[in-house]
Amino acid sequence: MKNRIIITTILITSLFLGACKKTLDLNPADQIATATFYKSKADFDEALAAVYASLQPEEFAVGIGFRDGFTDNGYNQFNAGSAKDFVQGNFNPTTGGYETAIYNDSYTGIARVNMFLKNLNNYKGSDISDSQRKVYEGEVRFIRAFFYFQLYSIYGDVPLVLEPLNLSNQKQAKVPAAQVLTQITTDLDYSIANLNSAPYYSNGGHAAASSAKALKARVLLFAAYGNTGTPDLAMLSKVRDLCLDLMGQYKLSANFEDIFRDATQKNNTENIFSINFLAPNNATPWDMYYGDWDACAPLQNMVDAFECTDGQPYGVSPLTDTKNQFNNRDPRLAKTVYRDSVYFGPGKVHHPSNLRPTGYGVIKFLEPNNIPYGFSTLSQQDAVILRLSEVMLMYAEAQNEVAGPDATVYKAMADLRARVNMPPYPAGYTKDQMRERIRHERRVELAFEGLRHYDLLRWHVAGPVLNAVKTSLINYHFEDKFYHWPLPQTEIDKSGGVLIQNPDYK
Repeated sequence: MKNRIIITTILITSLFLGACKKTLDLNPADQIATATFYKSKADFDEALAAVYASLQPEEFAVGIGFRDGFTDNGYNQFNAGSAKDFVQGNFNPTTGGYETAIYNDSYTGIARVNMFLKNLNNYKGSDISDSQRKVYEGEVRFIRAFFYFQLYSIYGDVPLVLEPLNLSNQKQAKVPAAQVLTQITTDLDYSIANLNSAPYYSNGGHAAASSAKALKARVLLFAAYGNTGTPDLAMLSKVRDLCLDLMGQYKLSANFEDIFRDATQKNNTENIFSINFLAPNNATPWDMYYGDWDACAPLQNMVDAFECTDGQPYGVSPLTDTKNQFNNRDPRLAKTVYRDSVYFGPGKVHHPSNLRPTGYGVIKFLEPNNIPYGFSTLSQQDAVILRLSEVMLMYAEAQNEVAGPDATVYKAMADLRARVNMPPYPAGYTKDQMRERIRHERRVELAFEGLRHYDLLRWHVAGPVLNAVKTSLINYHFEDKFYHWPLPQTEIDKSGGVLIQNPDYK
């Protein structure tokens, strides 16, 4: 059985709600109320599980592949997350989908964290030591930082809520994005100082200090490019140093695909943080979404982005095989994308029940042992959110911008590519040439892990890249206002004028 935090169904559904079915029944016997909970360490352990459960909504976990449907990587044929509306330019405060879900689910998670922290501060029981209090706080503040980064990177200015809300303070105004960023790094610094120093993969599913370091590196990498795409070198120096520390603590998985497969995720030395699932009661539809429905279909230009085995671009390399596009290609192509049908070898074949609109599907997250895929498939693959390969790419990007393409940049990229037997980069690159290679490497290594959208936004190249897409089934239309999304209109309306819409959407 996997090492993980077991999510208790009753906690997920009722712990922090305390709802009453009868007007005068202030303490219903069939539900857990905050006033009668938090009486022992065991209660805090269960509450912590509920905080971790707030990471499980689709847009943060099984839907990370759908996030690439907002980019030049994929086509969400069922408009998952309202990706079609976004890429076609039909994006507004009432669009719904992830435009609403990311906002609402982030604040749901933040509310759980804030309530946990308030009750932890008020708890006087001797069964929780001072050191355990700090670990509890470090874990939930890591999760709060994760949610605020979602809000910061997608919406910009948002309300900064650090305590439980009630009728008197429930309407919250926005604060500047810079203030949100400060809170994110403050939370992560606390987590780094107080969480377990052992690697995440040996920490039983709990966030470790290294998890917080990796998330902080991702946050600072995004923030470093500001609103123009021109990097802040001092901030990138911090990214470099965080990544260098992590690169000494973790090791790449021997096989690229192992970190995504249920059977090989346990104790994987590349895993820095993941969102955990456990069938049958806490299953997730990875195999159905990607293997049977083909809900996120890779675009042809995404397939074309994978090099040939000689390190040259497909179409340029003499190894190009136009009759079999998967022949002589970067091995990550076949480990990321399937063509027409899912194939893991004789006896492990699945023919999706839905059409493949682009002719391709995502194989990256599929578990071979779960074939055939469908509604009854109980997938329990973890959503890997932070892993060493991204850290190596962040290091290379930051160091290249700060110091140019030195030997450490070349080594990081050579080590990453060597795992899949791809050749190292040739010597003599300029900083600009190395920058383009690193950005390309991020695209193929991290495909469908939900990071391409962040990259296009932070580099400030979303307009030129997305408006140049010609291989999709729909026309792309990106406007500069989409660098920040609108706040959900439902939240604007509920605030009674306290919450102000982002300027470009008024």
